[in-house]
Amino acid sequence: MMLDEELSEDVTELVRRYIHSVAQLEALLFLHKWPNESWEMETLAARLYAGKAEMANALASLKRDGFLRSDGEIYTFAPQSELRPVVDRLARAYSRHLIRITNIIHGKPRRIQEFSDAFRIRKD
Repeated sequence: MMLDEELSEDVTELVRRYIHSVAQLEALLFLHKWPNESWEMETLAARLYAGKAEMANALASLKRDGFLRSDGEIYTFAPQSELRPVVDRLARAYSRHLIRITNIIHGKPRRIQEFSDAFRIRKD
């Protein structure tokens, strides 16, 4: 069991590697909470108080990285099998480590992230 002051390395690494904004984190955790439901991008943007463009980018990134599946602009939580347990731990840890997790997101150097995103293989 995770102690209150600890944040597991796999959760930290997941956030560092895949989560680029709080909107993206919130979308992932929301969809994780409702795994048998499908949600339209605009509904998620409204429910999570995010702009439509920001939410569209967040969901596209989560899909590309293997956390979601989509049918057009309708998204469902469907992580690759190796990601599911880490997302489960992230969901449990988020309420206890909100500030630490958001600091990891905000602490990423923007230019480095933009540079690495330029080399992602895109299907669109």
